[in-house]
Amino acid sequence: MKTNLVTREGYLKLQAELDHLWRTERPEVTRKVAWAASLGDRSENADYKENKRLLRQIDRRIRYLRKCLEELKVIDYSPEQEGKAFFGALVQIENEQQETLTFRIVGPDEIYGRMDYISIDSPMAKAILKCEVDDEFFVQTPSGKKTWFVNSISYPAKPK
Repeated sequence: MKTNLVTREGYLKLQAELDHLWRTERPEVTRKVAWAASLGDRSENADYKENKRLLRQIDRRIRYLRKCLEELKVIDYSPEQEGKAFFGALVQIENEQQETLTFRIVGPDEIYGRMDYISIDSPMAKAILKCEVDDEFFVQTPSGKKTWFVNSISYPAKPK
């Protein structure tokens, strides 16, 4: 089961996507469907079929976003979080081979298309929660237990 948490930035991005789909994309594709339908025989009309398929995808995403935005809980930065890794933290870690990773701990709906974000539900995020700089923590992976060290923790500035 996924966590229904989201950063303020993530929530605003999902809202902007919903607004764009509803106000821009959907009306455009609806116009194309109406135009293609006016050409007559729909059974062999590639424009009609393709745009109807696209319209179904847009409608599916709109339904998902509406439901999602109702259920998500926005988590803003709190001064009590300072110095420890919590939701929304930007964390740099290092392993014993001096390989470093930098990522932000966010909600599962925010990670897509971002290589620098990890879900709060991931094993790495769960292992690092409440850690401080210089703490050592362990993550269970398919290839065994891995040891990591926390190099830095910060919280991005609040969006305007």
